[in-house]
Amino acid sequence: MSLQDIAVPTVAKSNGPQISSFERNLTWWVLGCIVVGVALGKVFPSFFQAVGSLKVAEVNLPVAILIWLMIIPMLLKIDFSAMREVLTHSRGIGVTLFINWVVKPFSMALLAWIFIRHLFAGLLPVEQIDSYIAGLILLAAAPCTAMVFVWSGLCGGEPKFTLSQVAINDAIMLFAFAPLVALLLGLSSITVPWNTLFISVLLFIVIPVVISQILRKLVLSKGQGALDALLKRIHPISLSALLATLVLLFGFQGQQILAQPLIIALLAMPIIIQVYFNSMLAYWLNKKLKVAHCVAGPSALIGASNFFELAVATAIALFGFNSGAALATVVGVLIEVPVMLSVVSIVNRSKGWYEASPNKN
Repeated sequence: MSLQDIAVPTVAKSNGPQISSFERNLTWWVLGCIVVGVALGKVFPSFFQAVGSLKVAEVNLPVAILIWLMIIPMLLKIDFSAMREVLTHSRGIGVTLFINWVVKPFSMALLAWIFIRHLFAGLLPVEQIDSYIAGLILLAAAPCTAMVFVWSGLCGGEPKFTLSQVAINDAIMLFAFAPLVALLLGLSSITVPWNTLFISVLLFIVIPVVISQILRKLVLSKGQGALDALLKRIHPISLSALLATLVLLFGFQGQQILAQPLIIALLAMPIIIQVYFNSMLAYWLNKKLKVAHCVAGPSALIGASNFFELAVATAIALFGFNSGAALATVVGVLIEVPVMLSVVSIVNRSKGWYEASPNKN
């Protein structure tokens, strides 16, 4: 089944956000960035070394700027006042919070230990094993904040539930991301550079949230139309920043990828398993709790998706451009669209089974 086969019939059923051409083809864009980044890294190695050396407290400044350009437009969509909707959809929100903050991070740490530390260890560079595991943990430690609006729209999700759930997750992320990452890395016997982790959270979560909410309030004073127009104008900037970050990353990772191209496929395995496991667990729990399908769908999708922009930035800050951690987080970007669209398709096609018994909340 092709990506187009998955996406088109699903989109037709929804009046919510539609997946853009860029988002639908994100996998191909990432593959293009791999080719361009590897080629440029081979031709201009000194340029990439110079970019990599622009650091303050181990945080790379060019990447910090690019991540801000990616994250702030996404956070502008978030209305933290929507958290007051929590009681309206308490069971669905409870399920999603359980999956996002308890099941997903620890299940990924377990899968990374099984696949990277043991099953695939003989096929991977020994010196990068810990780094690959760290990258996978970073990928699962924070739930997605942007693309979930698209996934929710494609499965006919309740917009107020999606908005309130994302707002709650973002609020929790401000306080829980650093301790959770430190705990899981510690459990995996990986040294945690606390100062760099704290600065990463400050730069890539706290400051963008503050800036985005101040800007959102100022723009909304002119009406919702002004915010919609701003989001439309800055969307290409966000996408360009994502692609530029990927090119930089693969410029540094080129030698490793050329030497062992199988690495990307091996890293993808635990990511794919955890997406399907967490999404289907959330979906099943919602059914058991008799939550409406329009809430269960986005709950499953939010439960499975990852904030890969934050993961990439933190991996580079903690371990560097050349690290296996950075590469592991980018594999999450590579498979994001086809895997999540397949989950959307499962949720839509199983609606009859889901609603076979009374389940209104």
